[in-house]
Amino acid sequence: MTLPLVLLHSPLVGPATWLSVAHYLLARGRDVVVPDLRFVTTGEPPYWPRVADTVIDAMYQLDTQGPVVLVGHSNAGLFLPLIADASPRPVAGAVFVDASLPADHGETPVLSAGLFDRLAALADATGRLPRWSDWWPEKDVASLLPDPDVRAMVVAEQPRLPLTYFEQTLPEPVLWKSIPCGYLQFSRAYDDQADRAGRAGWPVVLLPGGHLHQVVDPYRVADVLLQLVAQVA
Repeated sequence: MTLPLVLLHSPLVGPATWLSVAHYLLARGRDVVVPDLRFVTTGEPPYWPRVADTVIDAMYQLDTQGPVVLVGHSNAGLFLPLIADASPRPVAGAVFVDASLPADHGETPVLSAGLFDRLAALADATGRLPRWSDWWPEKDVASLLPDPDVRAMVVAEQPRLPLTYFEQTLPEPVLWKSIPCGYLQFSRAYDDQADRAGRAGWPVVLLPGGHLHQVVDPYRVADVLLQLVAQVA
């Protein structure tokens, strides 16, 4: 059985970071949906229930019924256990893509204390942060997204998150540790996360590239992702 895939972008960016992969998977006959998480910080915190609700609503767009596979990139990885716990559909597997992993036990902070202090210095008087791509020098963003048209599209849809997004602590779900997981690593910045995944016995695949490699080489990423999904689900 070919399981439908739910591709989750980091709430720091937007769905365009997965759309090319999704189009290729659809062309391969896979059922896939990319929930739009750009508006999960509308209203007051906590925001994580809105993430789960948005993903669950998006699952109704899938054509097939039954179990799904969750795929989370970057910061979205932290939410996969909560989504799996809340999902009305069985979750057959989860793949973390150059992603942060939830804590092994207890609650998971969305950001470490040291990094929070650095972000707080970027917030404006309303408590909103610049777009994620504005946190870094322009040349660094260009190296991640060399195509200027693609870069403009990805940058344009990024939300300006409130600082309170990074003050969240995510509760520990009950059921998620029974779900088979895998890890797809792009960048060396996620060496520690990939090592943790390997120590947990998950299949780990390194596809060298930048943190947004799924935008730069969507066809190769889609192929490797399908191989990894076949191992975990």
